[in-house]
Amino acid sequence: MVMNVLVNSTSQQKFGRNLREIRMRKKLSQEDVANATGISVTYYAGIERGEENPTFAVLENICRALKVKSSQILPF
Repeated sequence: MVMNVLVNSTSQQKFGRNLREIRMRKKLSQEDVANATGISVTYYAGIERGEENPTFAVLENICRALKVKSSQILPF
């Protein structure tokens, strides 16, 4: 169980870093992405920090907002 928590935490952090890098390259703010996906800025910021575990629907909306494929942001 502890191993799964560590793997999930590491994956979430990598995912968040990928999101942040892509968002910054596209010169978008966290607010821009949050508004485009219908989530709060606080929740989106938590996703980028690897503290939140977004649903598949939220992931799809983030990909649309950033105009990327899921394979570009998922760390596996």
